[in-house]
Amino acid sequence: MKLEISLLIMRLTFAAFIMVWAVDKVVAPAHAQKVFSTYYFTQLASDPMTAIGFVQIAIILAFAAGFLRFWSYGAMLVMHAVSTLSTYDKLISPWEAGPRGLLFWAAVPTLGAILALFLLRDRDNLLSVDAARLR
Repeated sequence: MKLEISLLIMRLTFAAFIMVWAVDKVVAPAHAQKVFSTYYFTQLASDPMTAIGFVQIAIILAFAAGFLRFWSYGAMLVMHAVSTLSTYDKLISPWEAGPRGLLFWAAVPTLGAILALFLLRDRDNLLSVDAARLR
């Protein structure tokens, strides 16, 4: 039972962590556009940015509910891996990234946690839609 509680805590806190960034795309697309142009080297208009935010919110809600675990956990892993790897220069030289440069390293253990959660998804059964369907 300790493992299931631990996995639930990881799932819900990771969902909250990523949800902030997805909601940002919907409520402040201009900010999200600035983030995209800085870290993903692409410029997106406001409407596609908002649409991406809504798609991410749907994925995050599925993940938080433990629904379609392979796909939703996998999507969350890919989203966070891309986000983390897009800041590789800040990870390599955090002291050159200014006073907040060290904060980029918070994404690394978070990436490890979502990877562990993906690998243990079949054991993540507490308050999980998939686990309830299998009973």
